[in-house]
Amino acid sequence: MVSDKDSLKFLNQKIMFSGVPTVYGIDPFSTETSPSHSLGTIGITPDGRKFRYAEVGGTALVAGNLLQNAAEATDSQALAVAAASIGATSITTTTTVTVTANEFENGYVVVTVTPGLGNVYRIKSHPAATTATVVITLYDPIEVALTTDSRIDMVHNPFANVIQWPATETGTPVGVAFIAAAADTFTWIQTGGVAAVLQEGATAVGAAVRASGGTAGAVIDDATIAQAEVGTAVTGIASGENGAIFLRLD
Repeated sequence: MVSDKDSLKFLNQKIMFSGVPTVYGIDPFSTETSPSHSLGTIGITPDGRKFRYAEVGGTALVAGNLLQNAAEATDSQALAVAAASIGATSITTTTTVTVTANEFENGYVVVTVTPGLGNVYRIKSHPAATTATVVITLYDPIEVALTTDSRIDMVHNPFANVIQWPATETGTPVGVAFIAAAADTFTWIQTGGVAAVLQEGATAVGAAVRASGGTAGAVIDDATIAQAEVGTAVTGIASGENGAIFLRLD
């Protein structure tokens, strides 16, 4: 006989696994050569700081540096597609592309021109292509039929091949390097709570800080620049130092 306690335990397990993958009590100092979690999995330390599981790009990270996603792939945007009916689980481009096999795995198809405008589909897989059309297999079925008038962007998973925030941005902020993780490894990057982040210019306590527009890996107290806001200074911080920033990147 199944007890009420066992039933409750089973229900809790179902609830846990049906939501966003979350790992509690993580070791944010760890790195791996093979992934043990899905990219983007949320990690939480006992004190409540938040992290995301990420793949490091081709250059080692610098602890305390702001990070961005892989550089924007403009050649995988505004792609024309073949018609696809409601319920289909793949999209075929008619624009030719050059991609490695599963380069956009767990990334997204974003429909940018109607029909289907505004829909986003997670990418399950796709083959390699060299100046050729490509079939994109999706996790979820198409909700609004696509026609030859539709256009899509292929967007990388934001936690695949993360890199140091460059002096001139080519992507969006996704977190802060917690450790100096080696290139091509998997690690936790911080997205929420108190982090030690590199500063460009003096930063006043309580100031909202943004991604720097001139110093790689840094944030800046300057409301006049267009870069994304990433958090708030917990203390005053001198220029060129790493100081306490309460991150709000999740």
